[in-house]
Amino acid sequence: MPQIVFLPNAEHCPEGMVVEAQPGETIIAAALRNGLEIEHACEMSCACTTCHVVVREGFASLEASDELEDDMLDKAWGLEPQSRLSCQALVGETDLVVEIPRYTLNQVSEKH
Repeated sequence: MPQIVFLPNAEHCPEGMVVEAQPGETIIAAALRNGLEIEHACEMSCACTTCHVVVREGFASLEASDELEDDMLDKAWGLEPQSRLSCQALVGETDLVVEIPRYTLNQVSEKH
């Protein structure tokens, strides 16, 4: 069973976290099932960017994002080449190392 290593994030998992994932499960589903509360304002329907993550290792093992996810990612705060919406990225057989960005677009707009 593949593992997802979540890097330390001050708000979500200060010490980092390692969870087991089922192949074919989304990154966010594995996180939520293990008590890691990644924000998901649109209830995981690919209609926002609050579940944006950066896949630091294992990115190539993920299926390519589709056009809808790419359009949403264009709106994400702190977009990087290895960014994905965790509600859309399906875990394969490869372990992943994932970073939850410090901010989401929701948090940035709420502070202004």
